[in-house]
Amino acid sequence: MPDKLSQSTALHPDEALNVIAADGFLIRGDIWHGDGGPVVIIHSATGVQAGYYSRFANWLAGQGATVMTFDYRGIGQSRSKSAKDIQTGWIDWGVLDAEAVIAYAIRRWPDRPLTAVGHSIGGFALGLAESSVHLKRIVTVGAQFAYWRDYAAVQKRFLFLKWHLLMPALTRLLGYFPGKTLGWLEDLPHGVARDWSSMGPRFETSVTSLIDSDNLSMRHAATHAQLLAISLTDDPFGTEAAVSRLLGYYRNVDQTHLRIAPENVETTKIGHFAFFHSRFQRTLWPIAAEWLINGRLPHSAPGSVISA
Repeated sequence: MPDKLSQSTALHPDEALNVIAADGFLIRGDIWHGDGGPVVIIHSATGVQAGYYSRFANWLAGQGATVMTFDYRGIGQSRSKSAKDIQTGWIDWGVLDAEAVIAYAIRRWPDRPLTAVGHSIGGFALGLAESSVHLKRIVTVGAQFAYWRDYAAVQKRFLFLKWHLLMPALTRLLGYFPGKTLGWLEDLPHGVARDWSSMGPRFETSVTSLIDSDNLSMRHAATHAQLLAISLTDDPFGTEAAVSRLLGYYRNVDQTHLRIAPENVETTKIGHFAFFHSRFQRTLWPIAAEWLINGRLPHSAPGSVISA
């Protein structure tokens, strides 16, 4: 699970972000202003507050980018009521929430390159936004849509029991998933827990959508960006199979898959969350920055390119 980034230790942004989604829901986040570089929108992992990415966002702004973070409905700053009373799922996070933020960025900075970072489900959600066709460059980290057969073999049984049996059982009992109480991420609305626990090999057959499945399946294909998918060899969710499965939906992007082992950056563990920890500011963060700002891998990028 991610290290906690408390309100008291989070870096202060330059501006608050408040945008209204198409259905009237208020989406909140933060903005860090850079000096003339691209606009970067960070799409969070499931059940992770946007504040978790504030150090990374602040650092990217120091490289010249203007950076936006936001919480999906039902999470963090965008949680206006009990998770039990919020009717939402993964598709809403992309079709409504990510769309609202991307569209806002297009209106506000029409002459600047628009780019995105997607962590875990964030790499899936951003491609569901209709305005993602305007993205020039994308970096994903451990991005996949939680099909359990793609989990790392050594942890597959444990993860299946935790996220695909226990989570839906508790959600049915309580009307929401009490992730914060359990210390397993934030509380999740019923629909989000349902989508995670029921995801199949083709996501459009496993979720209840605002749009028909044929339209949904074309959302990612409509994106024509340069996409760098970063995966970590010790990430039990973002395995090579899981990341490649999602990349298959982004079939019209110029895609590169960079697979990094902890030993490549002289550490013992990175996993699913630690890429965004400040201890990797000198080793991992410059990979994302170089791609987002200049559209290329650094010459000294660690790891192996397994597809391009």
